Amino acid sequence: MIECLFTLDYEIYGNGEGDLKDLVYEPARKLKQIFDQAGAKFVVFVEAAELEKMEMGGTDPAINDVKNQIKELHQQGYEVALHLHPQWCNACHRDGKWDLDYKEYNLCTLPENRITEIIDRSITYLRTTLEVSDYTPISFRAGNWLFQPTMTVAKVLAAHGIRIDSSVFKGGLQHQYGLDYRRAAENGYFWRFQADVNSPDPNGILVEIPIYTKMVPFWKMATAKRISLQQKAYSRRLVFRDKVYRLLDRARFRQPLKLDFCRMTLNELTAMMEDILKEDGQNPESFRPIVAIGHTKDLVDFKTVEDFLFFLREKKIPVSTFKDIYKNRLIVPD
Repeated sequence: MIECLFTLDYEIYGNGEGDLKDLVYEPARKLKQIFDQAGAKFVVFVEAAELEKMEMGGTDPAINDVKNQIKELHQQGYEVALHLHPQWCNACHRDGKWDLDYKEYNLCTLPENRITEIIDRSITYLRTTLEVSDYTPISFRAGNWLFQPTMTVAKVLAAHGIRIDSSVFKGGLQHQYGLDYRRAAENGYFWRFQADVNSPDPNGILVEIPIYTKMVPFWKMATAKRISLQQKAYSRRLVFRDKVYRLLDRARFRQPLKLDFCRMTLNELTAMMEDILKEDGQNPESFRPIVAIGHTKDLVDFKTVEDFLFFLREKKIPVSTFKDIYKNRLIVPD
């Protein structure tokens, strides 16, 4: 049985460039219209540290619109989840630009007390925004998908009531930050974990439901649509060291292609789902949660999203959320 989960990272560019209206509010508003018409919901991974800093500094006039949008999404049954780029926590706004603290880029490498402080603060921000004093997100996604080393951050998240992570993309590799999800390729569609997100543990404290990926020859990553969006994302010049690391990451014949509803064409999206449908036909009793990813900053091709939703409806593939899976599929029993 297949269920498709659309997840939306709700954020501006990773270097602090861009404004909330164009890169967050308007794309999410248009996407919500499409999902409302389809009678479906998506998961919105709210970058809480980023928004809190912008609100504290009064740097973006659209912050109140964004907060009201998050509240409206929650009230109308969309899932509000936690997303964190911890380099925002000590950020400063100088001369019209954000100066981010890249020493805290990977949440997992920070001391436990600092991890706890950041997660406490971010959940508090969500509660204040939603005006729900006891709100606890069920799901989490790490900034830049960095969920290694795993044990400490998993323990802190679980202690705060989070049950599901969706940071892993099978086959992922980032030399610069020590991310290596290649061993996760041996796992199923979801698994419990504790010490290492790559390693299933039946007694694990969290469940990983990874972003769906398929390993493809490297040239299949070089579509015009994907390259165009990547060029927008890398508007600042990369330093030599960053370029070297990116070359190392890409020095593989096969690369992980994420099921990305912003960067993929309709033909790519439907072809990937057709492969999953074939596998499901051989064993329809197994539960297959398929996580698609998108970013508000990449969301410009709404027709493809609309057509992909139509395809899923024609194939009788339900669109779900993590909270629905938690409640109905009981894959995270307490």
